[in-house]
Amino acid sequence: MIYIKTTKEIEIMREGGKILAEIMKEIIRKSKPGVTTLQLDEMAENLIAFYRVKPAFKGYEGFKHVLCTSVNENIVHGVPSSYQLKEGDVLGLDLGILYKNYYLDMAITVGVGRISFEAQRLIKVAKKALRLAIKKARVGNTIGDIGNTIQRFVESQGFSVVRDLCGHGIGKHLHEDPKIPNFGRRGEGEKLKEGMVLCIEPMITAGDYTLIKSKDGFGYATKDGSLTAHFEHTIAILKDKTEVLTLINKK
Repeated sequence: MIYIKTTKEIEIMREGGKILAEIMKEIIRKSKPGVTTLQLDEMAENLIAFYRVKPAFKGYEGFKHVLCTSVNENIVHGVPSSYQLKEGDVLGLDLGILYKNYYLDMAITVGVGRISFEAQRLIKVAKKALRLAIKKARVGNTIGDIGNTIQRFVESQGFSVVRDLCGHGIGKHLHEDPKIPNFGRRGEGEKLKEGMVLCIEPMITAGDYTLIKSKDGFGYATKDGSLTAHFEHTIAILKDKTEVLTLINKK
C-alpha cells in the first residue's frame, strides 16, 4: 500500500531531512585516510544525539550501528569496523534518522583522498543518475520512468545498474511501497501522485551487476570485485515540482 503524505507530514519530513543532511555533511568532512569506519559511525551516533533525533538503522534486522559504511566493491549496508580508510578508497555512506515519528534516509559515495580516474567517473555517473531520476519523479510519470532514466544513462556510460536492490517509499516506516528499481520501462509501474515521499537510490557498478553477501554478513558486494557507487535522496512529490528533502547545504 502506498501512503500519501499530507502537507503537514511533508513539513515534518522536510525538517527531519535538513537535520539528516547536516549530520551527513559532517561525516563526509571526516571521511579521510587513517580514519576507521567505526569512528565515522561513532561520530554519526554522537551527532544524532546532539540533534535529539533517533537512528533509523540501529536494531533494524539485527544491525548494531547507526551508519552503513561500504568500501570499494561493497555497495550497501556495510558494517562499520576497525578498517582504516586509505588513499584511493571509494566509500559509500548511508544514514537514516527518525524525526517526530517519520523516517528520512540518504546515501552518498565519496572518494577518500586522491582516487583513480575510473572511480571519479563512477561516482560522477551515479550522482548524475540520481539527479536525472529526480527530474522524472513528477506527478503523472511512473516508477518505470524513473528506473528507465537511471538505467539508460548509467549503461550509456559503460557501467551497470544493480538489479537485486532498489529504492522505496518512506514515512512512518523506513521501507514503504512502492519499490523503485534502478531499471525499467517507460510508462510501466505505479503512477506518481502528489504527496508521495520516495527514496530514489541509484546503485551502480563498474563491472557486472551480480551481487553476493559481504563478509560482514549484512552488506552486499559485487561478485567480480568491481567498484561501486550509491547515492540516495528522500524526495517529496508536490503538485508542480519535486522537492529534495535531504539536500546538503554546501555553505
